[in-house]
Amino acid sequence: MPETVNASGTVPTWRRVVAFPLVSLVIALGAAVGVILGFGWLVTRLPDTGLSDAAMMGLTAVIAVLLMFALSKVLLRHLGEMPRDDLPLKGAGRDTLFGFLGAGWLMTMCVGVAFILGAYTITAWGGSTSAPLILFQAGLFAGFVEEVIARGIIFRFLEEFAGSWAALVISALVFGFLHADNPNATWFSSLAISIEAGILLGAAYMYTRNLWLAIGLHAGWNIVQGYVWDVPVSGNQVDGLVESQMSGHPLISGGAFGLEASVIALVIATTAGVWLLREAMKKGHVIQPRWVRNRKARQPISE
Repeated sequence: MPETVNASGTVPTWRRVVAFPLVSLVIALGAAVGVILGFGWLVTRLPDTGLSDAAMMGLTAVIAVLLMFALSKVLLRHLGEMPRDDLPLKGAGRDTLFGFLGAGWLMTMCVGVAFILGAYTITAWGGSTSAPLILFQAGLFAGFVEEVIARGIIFRFLEEFAGSWAALVISALVFGFLHADNPNATWFSSLAISIEAGILLGAAYMYTRNLWLAIGLHAGWNIVQGYVWDVPVSGNQVDGLVESQMSGHPLISGGAFGLEASVIALVIATTAGVWLLREAMKKGHVIQPRWVRNRKARQPISE
């Protein structure tokens, strides 16, 4: 929100209240939830369009993404004490592609290690009947909408208030345990997602200071996991380009939830996230808590 100054040259009280990070967090979350629920309500009341389920799924995913993009441009970019555009068009394609390819490589490494350990076996070519589900719901919708909410709202405004480290921990736990209601979820699967995905995606946001790399990572991880290697996506069974079978101890195979709940993904994805976090630190992209920044701002400058 552009800085508003009244006739006396001071910032109005309402502007200071709205800009306070935790207030901006509540406003942003409320707006995002309102958009999603409102759009969902509208979809259930649409007349029969004659479109197939796959086409309807794709259409609703695209519209949902466009609505969240508009919300970011119209409202989210103006909130907080450090307003910024988390979805700049410059570099969007490059960062999203890098993220997609990077996450695809990480998931392929996970599958390769599981294969070596005897936990993953390809049994046949797959029918890919769930390709639209993965591409649009687990890829486009989850990759974009969930990142706007988890990193573009929760992480961003918590970081403005409590600093980068608190925001990383809290947003990671929230993100992981929001998957607790997924099919075949366990406490370990939620904790694993909190660590492996929470650190990786949070570090991607810190490193680039926009959402595109995190969106690419999120979408690439889901699509390659499900559509290519036929591994359950966060507990949801899918059909991939191949048919596969997971076996062995759940700590290695991830059990019915999929490789995201395995020690393999926990080690590989977390290692990548820590490396990216280190790169973000090298760039000086760690933000201190609000009270520390304010205290430093009040200190006199030494001659």
